[in-house]
Amino acid sequence: MSIKLLDLFKRGLVQIVPENVLHSLLNSNEPLLIKFGADPSAPDLHFGHCVVLKKLRMLQDMGHRVQFVIGDFTARIGDPTGKSETRKALTEEDVRANAASYQEQVFKILDPGKTDLVYNSSWLGVLTASEMIGLSARYTVARMLERDDFSKRFKSNQSISVHEFLYPLLQGYDSVVLKSDIEMGGTDQTFNLLMGRHLQREYGCDKEQAIITVPILEGLDGVQKMSKSLNNHIGIMDSPKEMFGKTMSLPDDKIIRYFSLLTDMSDFELEDMRTKMSSTGVNPRDFKIELAKCLICMFYETSDAEEAEEEFKRVFAKGLVPEDIPEVVVTEESVFLLGLLIEQKLVVSKKEGQRLMQAGAVSVDGEKQLNFRYMLAVEGEQVVKVGKRKFLKVVKAI
Repeated sequence: MSIKLLDLFKRGLVQIVPENVLHSLLNSNEPLLIKFGADPSAPDLHFGHCVVLKKLRMLQDMGHRVQFVIGDFTARIGDPTGKSETRKALTEEDVRANAASYQEQVFKILDPGKTDLVYNSSWLGVLTASEMIGLSARYTVARMLERDDFSKRFKSNQSISVHEFLYPLLQGYDSVVLKSDIEMGGTDQTFNLLMGRHLQREYGCDKEQAIITVPILEGLDGVQKMSKSLNNHIGIMDSPKEMFGKTMSLPDDKIIRYFSLLTDMSDFELEDMRTKMSSTGVNPRDFKIELAKCLICMFYETSDAEEAEEEFKRVFAKGLVPEDIPEVVVTEESVFLLGLLIEQKLVVSKKEGQRLMQAGAVSVDGEKQLNFRYMLAVEGEQVVKVGKRKFLKVVKAI
């Protein structure tokens, strides 16, 4: 086993329970079963997921197997982690479509030959009422209310639905069924991961899984966790040009963190970069360009990264319009601009569109449109720009 690989794996880990688990990684003669679960609550994975997925791939390269659990059953409940209110349940159709998308994307990082891809509906969906009650009896309400998000909601008289208590129990029961040796996840999943250890003990399993947690990657706003719902994400299915443009909007103080959590750059190289960034006369933009190319090369070719860099410089440095922007043909004489932005997915919601327009981030042919009630008179070809990276060509039907 490569000591360099193990050192790279250990970098950035937040918690290991019990702490001697790394000795098992070093000395185990048999492949360990490493569990990681993801609820298909959205169709795409993003670079926030890549933090743990890259660690899992390192473990595979050490000879271990990954149990990738697609939580198609638990997704219908919704993980209450970090939520201040009960989540809306997803439809079975949404879960099925998102799960299929996850299956396609996860092998962009993981080794298919060392991955057991499983759906937890195959065992959770057949639990009888008696078995579900028996599972619920393995944990107390008092202990459940020690969980931070539940505790805050309880103390502030916000509702907690009974089914939300089932979520960590069901996630933990996955570990009982799979006989997992280790479970990995973000720091926000610590309670759920420890539940797996507790239930393995409760059900008399031969072992209790160790848990390893990794940091939560902040999104492009530099503050909140990367999330598609917050529109602060870089998707692993984004085009190279999208990845490049989004990375260039990252706050300067997050550049080193992204390099550390998402790339194989050595500690020496990271420290050298940190020193250079603190020096006068060094533009952080240069390091951001390097980061953008590194992220693109995780999923595309070097030539794609170089082309994305050239396009970024051509469009944004010179203030030009990209050559291959999406186009919509309109038959009406005029259209409600905000409605068009939502329909064409240039904004995720009416609220976001209003905010961007009032902030002067939406323009038509270079002219800012501050009024979110603005009706666009459709004439020939017009270019709508949202923020720094999103463009749409509006064409009047002949």
